[in-house]
Amino acid sequence: MSTSLDLAPELSVASTSPSSTLAGEMPPLALSPRLHNRDLAPTRIEGRRWGRYSIFALWTNDVHNIANYSFAMGLFALGLGGWQILLSLAIGAALVYFFMNLSGYMGQKTGVPFPVISRIAFGIHGAQIPALIRAVIAIAWFGIQTYLASVVLRVLLTAVWPQVAAYDHDSILGLSSLGWVCFVAIWLVQLVILAYGMEMVRRYEAFAGPVILLTVASLAVFMYFRADARIAWSVAEPLTGYEMWRNIFAGGALWLAIYGTLVLNFCDFARSSPCRKTIRVGNFWGLPVNILVFAMITVVLCGAQFQINGQIIDSPTQIVASIPSTPFLVLGCLAFLIVTVAVNIMANFVAPAFVLSNLAPRHLNFRRAGLISATLAVLILPWNLYNSPLVIVYFLSGLGALLGPLYGVIMADYWLLRKGRINVPELYTEHPTGAYHYSKGINLRAVAAFVPSALLAIILALVPNFHGIAPFSWLIGAGIAAAVYLLIAPRNRQYHDVSGECIAVDHSSH
Repeated sequence: MSTSLDLAPELSVASTSPSSTLAGEMPPLALSPRLHNRDLAPTRIEGRRWGRYSIFALWTNDVHNIANYSFAMGLFALGLGGWQILLSLAIGAALVYFFMNLSGYMGQKTGVPFPVISRIAFGIHGAQIPALIRAVIAIAWFGIQTYLASVVLRVLLTAVWPQVAAYDHDSILGLSSLGWVCFVAIWLVQLVILAYGMEMVRRYEAFAGPVILLTVASLAVFMYFRADARIAWSVAEPLTGYEMWRNIFAGGALWLAIYGTLVLNFCDFARSSPCRKTIRVGNFWGLPVNILVFAMITVVLCGAQFQINGQIIDSPTQIVASIPSTPFLVLGCLAFLIVTVAVNIMANFVAPAFVLSNLAPRHLNFRRAGLISATLAVLILPWNLYNSPLVIVYFLSGLGALLGPLYGVIMADYWLLRKGRINVPELYTEHPTGAYHYSKGINLRAVAAFVPSALLAIILALVPNFHGIAPFSWLIGAGIAAAVYLLIAPRNRQYHDVSGECIAVDHSSH
């Protein structure tokens, strides 16, 4: 049964928007149980707890994760020297900072999660398209990252208790007995954190951020002195000329593509921030500043190892594994375990939990949806996905190429077409006169702009003949999708700005 905006006792707070009087000029529209529950509802501005440090810590965990170090060390292996890696990542940092702020400001103003934000451009039902694409990618990577964390746990356990290695040689559905124990243990830890909602996520991210920052900084100092305070600034034959500059800009574009998932659903976190300045400052320290620190640490780790024996490392875990002291090896493994779990929760758990809740709001809240997505991540046997180059390259990379066009449509609609004017309460109504009902709940113009742009992005990302421009597929897809959408979008519509405070719930409810 639908609930009227002016009847529900918990929805009686007046709008604080300058344009809130518009709400009184329009007939009240009913909240649809197919579109609304407490987890999908806007967060009330008062009491929002994601401050500058919370956002900084969120990005510290994500920037300094193992996969990012492997990517940056790959730039060194390609032939980019120290200053070139710094420049490449600085370009990527500037792009990520700009696009992340655009996404964050949307979440902060409206107070709604990504599946609901998507309703603005795609319609109340068409929003399932971007939401499900984001969820499928997240569920697959949640399973893979949980598996990778379990591998680190196996290394830790065998280092402390060598006798447990005897349980690491059998195979049950492709994973050893010890592997299953470690995988389930990491899986359960993440479920416990999510069981307490977004506030526990914030606290865990705040705890994990300094841990990984201190760990990688200590590794850099350790390697610097191990190399007698000298590092190699490049490989023996560094790149020059056109190839050098191409790889510099390609590295920056790929860094943006790495953040293609979070730049879409950063609003899941920013919706709990009190103001734009909080997002801007938290993102500044968490992204450009943090990424440059990350780049310097990468240069030191690669340069020191190359100075010592002429080898190029693939990951900082190789340095941890080579530490002769078992206590320090254990501490290093624990730090990378903590950050891997932190990254997995923020990038791959929160998004599908909101998406699945959005599919059936009446039956699925954030916690139930999170449990379902985590269960799906086990059923796909992620270690088999990770060990299959075909799946990683074609399936997950193909889906990843869709993220740029999605971002282009959503941002063009919000910032360029509507100028940020959103009627938040009508994001939750199925009434035909609702602002986001479009054609039976789907904005066909948004779909028409997305489909050809997505096909082009997939071709650029996966077809070998376009290898030279493949790193730029996210930017190209986003730009073309935005341009096409603006070209075909109607120009004669009036957009109302109505706050969601009248239907907002406390931050603690999420």
